[in-house]
Amino acid sequence: MKKEDMLQTLKEQDLTDIIELIEDAENGDLEELELVESVGLLFDEALNKEVIQLLQDLGVKIIYVTDDEE
Repeated sequence: MKKEDMLQTLKEQDLTDIIELIEDAENGDLEELELVESVGLLFDEALNKEVIQLLQDLGVKIIYVTDDEE
């Protein structure tokens, strides 16, 4: 998926927080992002994968944390 298409999809779904993360990454203001791998960023698994890949391509280090309850 092209970045422009991804941003349009995010706008259509009113996911402004995710758009802001991408903008922060583009501006160099986001270096790391902690995620619970089983949760991710979005409900849509395919879009979630695309957004995470874009963030990584923009230099963001994705840190997966555990969601195990102990």
